[in-house]
Amino acid sequence: MTLRELILSVDSEQYSDSPLYQKLRETKPEYGSNRRILVKLLNGDIAVVNAHVGSLADIITYPIDVEPDLKVSKVQLLDAILHEISSNGFNESEEADFWSEMTNLQKAKIIR
Repeated sequence: MTLRELILSVDSEQYSDSPLYQKLRETKPEYGSNRRILVKLLNGDIAVVNAHVGSLADIITYPIDVEPDLKVSKVQLLDAILHEISSNGFNESEEADFWSEMTNLQKAKIIR
């Protein structure tokens, strides 16, 4: 399952107050990368890897590989990924910088 498929498979009302979820839901996929989002248990917490590599249009196309022993619901999985993409939460000025970088495809491809 890709991140886009995961986003479309959960109840969108549950994420109505998440601007990141809304932005990802609206983002048109851009194909051309073979990266994967890796999800595993690390020190008792869900760890997400490769959720920052590429633009949002790239990231939503990445398949999600969940460690076989990790039993999480789709909502828990999406929450962990959104939390990781948002850099574990940010203040207003950091949020503006984040959106500027993540929606500028050229800049995102160079930086990430």
